Amino acid sequence: MNPTRIIAHRGASHDAPENTLAAFKEAWRQGADGIEGDYCLTLNGFIVCIHDDDTHRTGGKKLIVAQSTLQELQRLEYGAWKSPLFQGEQLPTVGDVLASVPSGKWNVIELKAGPEIIAPLKQQLELAGADLELLLIIAFDSETIAESKRLLPTVKAHWLTDYRQNADGTWSPSSSEIIEVIKRCRADGLGSENRPAVVTQEFIAQLREAGIAEFHVWTVDQPSDAAYFSQLGAWGITTNRPGFLRQLNCVS
Repeated sequence: MNPTRIIAHRGASHDAPENTLAAFKEAWRQGADGIEGDYCLTLNGFIVCIHDDDTHRTGGKKLIVAQSTLQELQRLEYGAWKSPLFQGEQLPTVGDVLASVPSGKWNVIELKAGPEIIAPLKQQLELAGADLELLLIIAFDSETIAESKRLLPTVKAHWLTDYRQNADGTWSPSSSEIIEVIKRCRADGLGSENRPAVVTQEFIAQLREAGIAEFHVWTVDQPSDAAYFSQLGAWGITTNRPGFLRQLNCVS
C-alpha cells in the first residue's frame, strides 16, 4: 500500500491566508506532499485561485469573480483578513501557482467553475510545462470531471462529494450512487468529505470491488481522523495543518 499523501488545504491555511502564494509557500515549508487550491474563471477568461464566487470574505470588497476582469480582481489584496503580516497578498492565477510548485510535489486543482474551465486550464498547463503525473483535478460537478477526462485523459481526476443523513439514519449519496457517478464521468477516484460514519472499511471495499481504487478525504485536521483514513488506504488527506500532522507521524 502506498503512503497516504498530506495535501495542504488551500495551502497551509491554518497559518497563512488561504489560496495565496504565501499559504502555498508555508505548506512546502511544513513538509506537505502537495497543495490544494480552488480555481474560478474571470470575466476575461483567466483562471484565478479563490474559493468563493466573490471576493468579499478574503478581498474585503465584493466583486463577483465571473463578472470581473483579472485586473479588477488583482486591485484588491487578499492577506490582511488573516493577519497584518500578510498585508498585500495578491490574487494568484493558476499560472502563478503552477510556477510555485517544487519538483516532485503534488498539485491538486479544485475547479469551482463548470466544464468551460477545462480548455483554458489545458492551455495553462501546456504553457507552464506542468508535470501532469503529479497533478490531480477535483470537482463536485461530474460534468466538469467528464470534460477533464476528455481533454486531459492522462491527468488523474477525483469526483468530490459530501453527505447528508436521511431521516431513517442512512446517508446520501449511497456507495452505489457514488459508484454510478464515478463510472459515468470516468473519474479515477473519489474525493470524500471527512465523515467516518460513512467512509468505513465496508464502504471502501464496495468502491474497490467496483474497480475504484483511489479515494482522498477533506478536510482532516485531527490526528485521530488522519490515522483512521490513512489506515483505510487513502490516496491522500487534505488538511489545513500539514506540519502539525507531519510532526505527529499519524499518517503512514
